[in-house]
Amino acid sequence: MNSQIAGNDILDVEITNISSHGIWLFTENQEFFMPYEDFPWFKDATIRDVLIVEKQSPGHFYWPNLDVDLSVEMIENPRRFPLMSKVQA
Repeated sequence: MNSQIAGNDILDVEITNISSHGIWLFTENQEFFMPYEDFPWFKDATIRDVLIVEKQSPGHFYWPNLDVDLSVEMIENPRRFPLMSKVQA
């Protein structure tokens, strides 16, 4: 028996794990860890609100229930982007 060739990946973005330290986001065959220390918006959010993420464009993500807007560059280099959050870490 032969397996068929896999089709295109239709999943644009997915939260693959939520832990006591942060969340993992998977997109475009890459996984990114976002620690709560650098991304405090997610720390006390509900699981549902964290899981509802939209890919606005390549490398650009939006969590509508949290009003959080991040790019891959921000995720990879959080120290280069000052936090503009009212959430206390």
